[in-house]
Amino acid sequence: MTSATTRFSPIARLMHWLMAPLVIAMLFIGIGMVSTLSWWHHVLLTIHRPLGIAILVLVAVRLVVRITHGTPALPDDMPRWQQRAAHLSHWLFYALLFAMPIVGWAMLSAAGYPVQLAGSVHLPPILPQSVRAYAFLRSAHTYLALLLFATFLMHLAAALFHGLVRRDGVFSSMAGGANDGV
Repeated sequence: MTSATTRFSPIARLMHWLMAPLVIAMLFIGIGMVSTLSWWHHVLLTIHRPLGIAILVLVAVRLVVRITHGTPALPDDMPRWQQRAAHLSHWLFYALLFAMPIVGWAMLSAAGYPVQLAGSVHLPPILPQSVRAYAFLRSAHTYLALLLFATFLMHLAAALFHGLVRRDGVFSSMAGGANDGV
């Protein structure tokens, strides 16, 4: 659903700018987590699990906001292939932001590890214990993380291209500004 507005709704912008640093932090926490065996590993793991679930909840809310509030139209002079790529990349982002925490949760379930949110609050396992499932899901989680990172970099590059080169309003539709009515 695309609306005739020139800006994303205030709630869509809030969700975007709330999630952006969380996703970036999650990617770097994940990299740090798998690259150390020091005491930092446990600290990063303790942050990684509940942050992943928070991102899962936020992306669900964000998807509802997108469906109910629509999105601004892309510029008419933008080539069709770029418009399709933009739409595809956004849906890929949503898919990855859903898949990553679910695959992580399933991976931990298959390994027999609880997903601890805070204190004694744990999520129930979503898969039975299985070494084979764990191995597969661990690899899948890694490859999905790499795809998420690549998608993020392309998204950032496209945003900068629209904001600094084209100056066509695409960047400001999410960035907001003095005259955005918020």
